[in-house]
This record gives sequence, structure tokens and C-alpha cells, in this order.
Amino acid sequence: MKYVSLILVLIAFMNCKSDKKDDLPVTFDDIDPQEKIYIGDTLKLEDADLETSKAISIERKQKQFREKKDDKGVLEGLVLEKNYQVDKDDYVINFKYPQLNESFNKKYSSFNDFINNYYVNISKTESEILQAKAFCDSVGSVKFKEERLIDYKIYSLNDELISVLFYKENFYSGTLFPSYSFDCFNYNLSTSAFMDFEDFFVEGSEEELIESINTSIKNKIASGEMYYECWEIAFEDFMAAKNNFVINDSIVEFYFDDCVICPSYTGTYSIEMPLLELLPVLKKYDTNPLIL
Repeated sequence: MKYVSLILVLIAFMNCKSDKKDDLPVTFDDIDPQEKIYIGDTLKLEDADLETSKAISIERKQKQFREKKDDKGVLEGLVLEKNYQVDKDDYVINFKYPQLNESFNKKYSSFNDFINNYYVNISKTESEILQAKAFCDSVGSVKFKEERLIDYKIYSLNDELISVLFYKENFYSGTLFPSYSFDCFNYNLSTSAFMDFEDFFVEGSEEELIESINTSIKNKIASGEMYYECWEIAFEDFMAAKNNFVINDSIVEFYFDDCVICPSYTGTYSIEMPLLELLPVLKKYDTNPLIL
């Protein structure tokens, strides 16, 4: 009987140790090697799904932008579309750009000369491609044929002002989708001259304008109109792109390069600001086409 009691005590003690062991947290080192392989593959699948989701989102975002309406149809005759293409072994450049019909006004040559001499700078684009390829080759990356597509959208305001938005698709080696960068130019048809930020907005009003833009961003995020992953514009980023805006009807639309206000896989490239909200920072001159 004494031995039976001793055996029962030992069994209880062993069960207690077993229970306590079961209560301990399981670490990755405790997992069977075969189970580790399964877990690792599952994590890889989740990463792959995330990348696929981002790729689909990028494609959708860029498609929506490309399909965005402009005033090319309205300006037919005044605006003549030109195309320039370079196709070499390592890269392709396809550049579409507008020219103004000088039969309407000979002074429109100022627009055409600027676009041809300054912006249609194929040699600069070629140099950028070759520099990027030299860097990529130096780190032993896989070689791909680089592409550069530069296209444009154009808008008009009261037959007095045209706004041109150039967008550049930058395809880099090893990437599935391009990044986007933007340049905007506003041209006064009445004076045959380009206009920049200081021609429209009060001098020194940048901080007030940034505050208005950021308020708009916060409100759009709160309402669900913009993705929560987006963020407010930084002062330095705005100053670098303050001339990147187009004017369409009663809207001033500020454009920013990829990843300045939203990640590349979601969000938007631009912020629309109604003219009524910009009245405090608009110049009150007759020469300002934005004065209502």
C-alpha cells in the first residue's frame, strides 16, 4: 500500500510538470522543422499577395490618371500635337508635346520656341537613361530595355489662359511599373507670355497656401475621399513644385511627383483647390486671369 501511494504521488508530479510545460509560450525554435518550412512558405505567399495587390493598385491609379479628361478636343486647331521618338538598342523615348498654331497669332512662337528649345530636350533624357544604366550595370543588375514616355494634358480658361501638364513615365530596370513625375506650364494667350506662381499668387503666401492644401488633404482623408496612407505636403516639397499647377474652370490643381503626398501604390498625384478657397492668396490684379 505504501508503494501504491508513492506511485500515485509520482504520477501526479509528472502530470503537473507536463501541464506547466504546456502552459509555456511556444517559440519558433520549438516548431518542428517541417512546420517551419510550411510557415515560411505561408509568409512568402502573404508577401507575394501584398506585392500583387500593390501592383494592381499602381496600374489602376495610373490608368485613371491617363484617362483623365482634358481640353484637347476644345482646343483642336489652336493646339497642334507633335511626336518625337527615339528607338535604340537599350532604350526607347516616345515624346508627345503641343505646339500652338502661329496662324492664329505669330506671337505664339514664344510658346513653341520654349517647348522646343527647353522642354523637348531629348539629349538630356538620353543622358539620364545612360547614367542610370551605368549605375545599374555597375551593381550587376539584369539588363532591360529602358522606356521613357512623355505625354501631356492641356486645359483652357476663358480663352485667355492655357495650362499644359507634362507627365513622364520613368521605367527603371527591374521594375514592373513606371514612376510618374510632372511639369506644368501656364501660358497667357492674350499677352503671349508664360506665367508662374508669382503672377497668380500674393508674394510670400506660400505658407498660407500650404496650410490650405494640407487642410484639404486632412478633410479628404477623414471623409474617405483620399486614402489614409497619404500625408500632408511638406514645405520643402511644395516649394520645389509650386509652379506645378494647372487651371481648369474654377479649379487650381497642384501636381506632385510619385511618393510626395501619397505612396506610389495608392492615392493621387494632385490636389484640387477651388478658386473660392484661394481668394485670400490670389493677386487682385486685372492681369491675373484667376480673378473672378
